[in-house]
Amino acid sequence: MNNINKKIITVLLVDDHPMVQGGLSACLSFYDDIKIVGSTTDGKEALNKALTLKPDVILMDISMPLMNGIDATEIIIDQIKETKILIFSMHDNPEFVKSAIQAGASGYILKDITAEEVYFAIKAVASGKTHFSSSIAKMLLDNPISRHENDKLTTREQVILSHIAQGYSSKEIAKILTISFRTVEAHRRNMKIKLDIHSLAELIRYAVNHGIIEDNKCI
Repeated sequence: MNNINKKIITVLLVDDHPMVQGGLSACLSFYDDIKIVGSTTDGKEALNKALTLKPDVILMDISMPLMNGIDATEIIIDQIKETKILIFSMHDNPEFVKSAIQAGASGYILKDITAEEVYFAIKAVASGKTHFSSSIAKMLLDNPISRHENDKLTTREQVILSHIAQGYSSKEIAKILTISFRTVEAHRRNMKIKLDIHSLAELIRYAVNHGIIEDNKCI
C-alpha cells in the first residue's frame, strides 16, 4: 500500500484472549496506516497504557479481569478526550451496547466480523464518526436507547455507587478505579444532590432498587 498522505492511526488492543490479540495484530499489520502501539489483557492496565501511550483508538473488549471494558471506557474517555474507543466484543446484548454508548464508546463491533470491517471501523471512529456492526445498528434502529431512571447517574457514578454499596471507602475506590480521592468524593456529593439523597443508607437502597448492585452484595 502507498503510505503517501496517509495519517498513521495508533491503536491500543485491550482483550484478555492472547489469540484474539494475535489475530488482530496479524490482520491489522496488513494496513500501513494502522500502528499497534501496545496491548493489554485487562481494563485496569488499559487505563495506565492509555494515559502513557495516548492512542488514537482503543479496541476494547468488555469481559475482562480486574476492570471490565465499559468501566474502563468511561474513565479513559473522561481523562483523554482525544482517544476514541471502539468496543470489540462477542456480546450483542442490548444492555451491553447501551452501557458502552453511555460510557462514551464511538462504536461497537462484534468478533465475528471480517478483518476489513475492523479496519474500516477503526478508520471511522478515528475520524470522529461512529461505527456499529450491522446487527448492532439494526438493534439500535429497532430499539432506540430510551431514558431509564438510572440515567440520572452517569456510568461512572453508577460504578462508584456500586463500590460504595459494597462497603469500599472513597480512598479504596480511588485506588481501584485509578482516580483521585477528591474525584470520588465529588461524585458522592453529586449523586446525593441529583437523587436528593442525604445518607449512605439511602444511597445503598437506591443502588439495590435500581439494579446497580444485587441485595446479597451489599454491606
